[in-house]
Amino acid sequence: MIDAEGAQLVGRFFAAQGETVANLVLHGATGVPQRFYMPFARWASARGFGVLIYDYRDFGESAHRHVRESHATLADWAVRDQSAAEQKLAELAPEGPLWVLGHSLGGLSFTLYPHDPRVERITTVGAGLGHFTDHPLSYLPSALAFWYLLGPIGTALCGYLPGKTLLLGADLPAGVYWQWRRWCTDRRFFRVDVGKTLPEPDFGAEGPALRMLSMTDDLLAPPVVVTRYADAFPKGRVEHVMLEPQAFGLSSLGHLEVFSERNAAAWPTILNLCSSNP
Repeated sequence: MIDAEGAQLVGRFFAAQGETVANLVLHGATGVPQRFYMPFARWASARGFGVLIYDYRDFGESAHRHVRESHATLADWAVRDQSAAEQKLAELAPEGPLWVLGHSLGGLSFTLYPHDPRVERITTVGAGLGHFTDHPLSYLPSALAFWYLLGPIGTALCGYLPGKTLLLGADLPAGVYWQWRRWCTDRRFFRVDVGKTLPEPDFGAEGPALRMLSMTDDLLAPPVVVTRYADAFPKGRVEHVMLEPQAFGLSSLGHLEVFSERNAAAWPTILNLCSSNP
């Protein structure tokens, strides 16, 4: 269990096999349960990485009540839960380097809270400062339905986002959906809540190496939004790497699918391993 402010989170730690390269926490994407990341965690563990995965409060295995009764917000997930998970990793791995790996939402908030001094690398995957108009035209109808039609109507009627019923993904607490909607429909993105539910982000802080990965075929977080995120930091602070499916002999990588087993050929690049560690 992971003690977070106002919640207890359920997680799993996959100890490194053999000599430990580093121990890392994987902050997941919005609405993606920890079980989705288990194949990646096992793969990384076999290559010398200890990996902590977990579910945000009132979601997945951390859901201790019906989602309708949850008061969780996206800020809770992004700041309180992620910070608590990093503290737990430091307890589980009291020695050696620590890494942070954030997928989508999981990579958006590391400027909002302090990190353990042993954190030497932060890598984000498909994380960017986006607006719904940044989506390719082919995805725009889905985005409009999610933010302006089915999503808000379903959430208002049910008291939570009935994602499964509406075929919009997972069920989410209302507070998570409404705040997520606010960020993605405002060009200020999460800055719309800075000073309210979020602290001021520190983009200028020195610290761990920063590496941001985007997928060229990502419809949800296209490279332009990752570039915008990287540009918020001082010049030269971020290494932005664009992943092309063809470079790995794959037909697609996508936004969520990059962590699926069928795309395991891209996983060494996520951890920045040399080609001799497939």
